[in-house]
Amino acid sequence: MPTLVRNGLFIGDINDAAEVLCHGSSGITHVLSLLSSASISFFSDWQSSIVIPTKEIRRVFANPNPNSKDRSVSQNPSFSLHDQVPSSQFPKPTPEHTQSLASGSQTRTPCSVDKAMDKLSLKPDSSSGEKLLFVLEMAGQDLKLARMAVPLRDMESENLLDYLEVCLDFINKSRADGGTVLVHCFAGVSRSAAVITAYLMRTEQLSQEDALESLRQCCESVCPNDGFLDQLKMFEEMGFKVDPASSIYKHFHLKRLGDAYIKGEKIDSIKFGADPGALVLQDKTSSQEQETTQDKPKLSYRCKKCRRVVALEDNVLAHMPGEGETCFGWQKRKSGNPFGRHDEHECSSIFVEPLKWMTIVEEGAIEGKLLCVHCEARLGYFNWSGIQCSCGSWVTPAFQLHKSRIDISTA
Repeated sequence: MPTLVRNGLFIGDINDAAEVLCHGSSGITHVLSLLSSASISFFSDWQSSIVIPTKEIRRVFANPNPNSKDRSVSQNPSFSLHDQVPSSQFPKPTPEHTQSLASGSQTRTPCSVDKAMDKLSLKPDSSSGEKLLFVLEMAGQDLKLARMAVPLRDMESENLLDYLEVCLDFINKSRADGGTVLVHCFAGVSRSAAVITAYLMRTEQLSQEDALESLRQCCESVCPNDGFLDQLKMFEEMGFKVDPASSIYKHFHLKRLGDAYIKGEKIDSIKFGADPGALVLQDKTSSQEQETTQDKPKLSYRCKKCRRVVALEDNVLAHMPGEGETCFGWQKRKSGNPFGRHDEHECSSIFVEPLKWMTIVEEGAIEGKLLCVHCEARLGYFNWSGIQCSCGSWVTPAFQLHKSRIDISTA
């Protein structure tokens, strides 16, 4: 049977979910499925006798095929159903909703996911076309259960962070609407535990350790894998949210890109940061209008020869000085010290995330020179296997800009 974690929130395994989806439940109204496949056919593949009727509401992709039609797109790991979809439009297992779906209404979804998706920009980890973020559907007897299915594997290398916000919002909105949510994976031990731990961290302002301990008081068998635990720690350090602008998230994303490169995957520039030079030109007018409201101007890094902007302060990835490869941790830059280190450990370079102007990186070389896209002056070097900074720290993957080749300004 599912285990009660909090009022309106249960944790369970695939057996619990199958029972609810096949036979219904007087208490559970929403199901969050965290399985290696988002398809409802996963249940019948697991046990051939299981048949669960469903009516899809929306299928959301992170990296859409531009030729595909009627595809919702999320491109921001901080995408929030809570922020974008009014509670009155969130899927509820009401008779009216069920009747509308069963009659084949042309309204694709009772929640305005389409408008939300137009604004999003998540960098997918997979380079093989589209990446499914989640499926939203009505399921079970008479299509009375609202189900969100998220394709998530129980592997230490799996990217939990990019799915976390939609999972937490589904739980939050379901409970806020008076529903009861069953969060399940296959064994009810790792994936479901990781998501519920994150939910407790956010809603009760608990550390990763305290939230997991609280969950274990309800269900002692839970044990998220080590990769999920590491990501939950990042979630805590980002302030109980997935912040794509955080250096913590940028390091995480860059490490995953490096792992993908080592596996032989093609690294597409869609996964790179925006070209700051192009952004400066596009935002010049608006930034002038907002100048008086800015609390603190951000640093810009320009090619010393032609003055083109090649990086912004937000693109810089901090590293701990002088302790070798093991020091490359998740550290935010401290105010007044954009490189997150002390003056006595002065670095001769800065390290940035890969940016769209670095076309040579997309061509597939393991290493090479980074040239200014405007004047072709040499700015630095990149190496997917890593580069040692002058401070002694080993940074990997590394996209290095030499301070002697760039100017730093606030303009």
